[in-house]
Amino acid sequence: MSKQEDFNWDNFETKGFGEGYSKEQREQMAAMYEDTLGTITEKEVIKGTVVGVNDKDVIINVGFKSDGLVPRSEFRDLESINVGDTVEVFIEEQENALGQLILSRKKAKIVRAWKDIEDALEFDNVIEGLVKRRTKGGLIVDIYGVEAFLPGSQIDVKPIRDFDIYVGKKMEVKVVKINHANDNVVVSHKVLIEKDLEKQKAEILNNLEKGQVLEGVIKNMTNFGVFIDLGGVDGLLHITDISWGRINHPEEVLQLDQKVQIVVLDFDDDKKRISLGMKQLTAHPWDSLASSLEIGSRVKGKIVNVADYGAFLELAPGVEGLIHVSEMSWSQHLRNPADFVKVGDEIEAVVLTLDKDERKMSLGIKQLTEDPWTKNDMGTKYAVGSKHTGVVRNLTNFGLFLELEEGIDGLVHVSDLSWTKKIKHPSEFVKVGDELAVAVLELDVDNRRLALGHKQLEENPWDTFESVFPIGSEHKCTVVSKNDKGAVLELPYGLEGFATVKNLEKEDGSQVEVGEALDFKVTEFSKDDKRIVLSHTAMFREEAKPAKKEAKKKSDSGSASTSSSAPAEKSTLGDLDALTQLKEQMEGKK
Repeated sequence: MSKQEDFNWDNFETKGFGEGYSKEQREQMAAMYEDTLGTITEKEVIKGTVVGVNDKDVIINVGFKSDGLVPRSEFRDLESINVGDTVEVFIEEQENALGQLILSRKKAKIVRAWKDIEDALEFDNVIEGLVKRRTKGGLIVDIYGVEAFLPGSQIDVKPIRDFDIYVGKKMEVKVVKINHANDNVVVSHKVLIEKDLEKQKAEILNNLEKGQVLEGVIKNMTNFGVFIDLGGVDGLLHITDISWGRINHPEEVLQLDQKVQIVVLDFDDDKKRISLGMKQLTAHPWDSLASSLEIGSRVKGKIVNVADYGAFLELAPGVEGLIHVSEMSWSQHLRNPADFVKVGDEIEAVVLTLDKDERKMSLGIKQLTEDPWTKNDMGTKYAVGSKHTGVVRNLTNFGLFLELEEGIDGLVHVSDLSWTKKIKHPSEFVKVGDELAVAVLELDVDNRRLALGHKQLEENPWDTFESVFPIGSEHKCTVVSKNDKGAVLELPYGLEGFATVKNLEKEDGSQVEVGEALDFKVTEFSKDDKRIVLSHTAMFREEAKPAKKEAKKKSDSGSASTSSSAPAEKSTLGDLDALTQLKEQMEGKK
């Protein structure tokens, strides 16, 4: 065989890449190449080196068999990106359909952020965030690129009324809750402040003592007082300890977030409740009252409160006097103080009593006018027999009180209301508030008593009735009511008469009933007692004759108009001049 035929071409020719190596050699070389590459896993964060930058992408070597691409837009938070920079990236795919390694810096930041947030919660780390915006109930804080919620109650130890002042500012917070299901993170800034205040709070409580003057900030207001932050410790400044003067709400003199000087009044053993005072830092206004102020002095002030029993007049902040309702008017009928004064009125009053030690004062305003009972013309103005008109102020069982003018009242007895009607209670005749004309019956200036009468404005008709209803005269009467004693009868001219049970028997033996109009005979007449007693039975029985004789004797001695020859004749009222006149008067009233 020739040398050419002995030449082994397989040692020099190859048909493809790596075919010049034996199988053993190729495995050895592959192992050496694999050792130069890092092991990567999808969905994890690793560090890579920037090996190239173009307008669209950033090329990053992560030690894999191929470089990865990251959109340049994901580096906008950096001022610049240069070859050789080390960055963290998130492996989305080791190899896509084009054989490219897909990386994401944005997702790497999110994964790293959540890892840092979880570590902050686990290890109680303080992290810094940027307040991006306000939302309902709190703020949105950006921490590591993740939006966290900061509740309004967790911003500060004191209530925050304006959340907008924090927007755009950096703030240190602590993670207090993570909800992975909703990717929700809750943070707090308040817990950091509370820790800082604990030391300060302990120092304040240890040194706290009554009478100590402190500075605080008004934290909250209520209608009963304000809560003041003393530096981590809250104290209550009650509304009554704000000012010596009367105030209705703390907001009248104080405002939220205001710095104030206060004094410690009291606290419990555990120092959990601290009572504070503000007015105690100034002298009591009673101590600076003018020495010229005494009983009888005239003072000016403003009405600060009106109660059922009177009103309080403020002479100066913290100095008040009571004007009792009885000292507002000379009238003896007490009314509501609101009828005389209202809150805010500026009035003048007279000092009635004064006790500077007890810091009490009573005032009066009726004393600014003359007592009507002491006026010089009292005796002539209300002389007996003079006529007046007044207002009914009060009703009693025995009569009514009539106010003729402010401070001048008189009593009208129930028996002095009407000559003809039997009035059991004044309410049957008048009501409170009505005007009533009266005549003065009696005047006692010394005892301030005035007796009045209404019926005295007219002549006593019973002088005439004595001749109209003599004993034995007959009249048509209507039965108004009945009881076990007898019946009330309606007589002419509005008079009432009475008939006993035995005098109600009819001729047929039956009883007279209510509503019947029958003839009755007068059996008794009393002008002084204003009583007329009648009988229907006497109309047909002779028992009434003795009464007729008595009537005859009386008529013989007093009047010739009654004749014994006609004792049973019915009275002809229209023929009597006096009665005709009375009738006209009564009809005129109707």
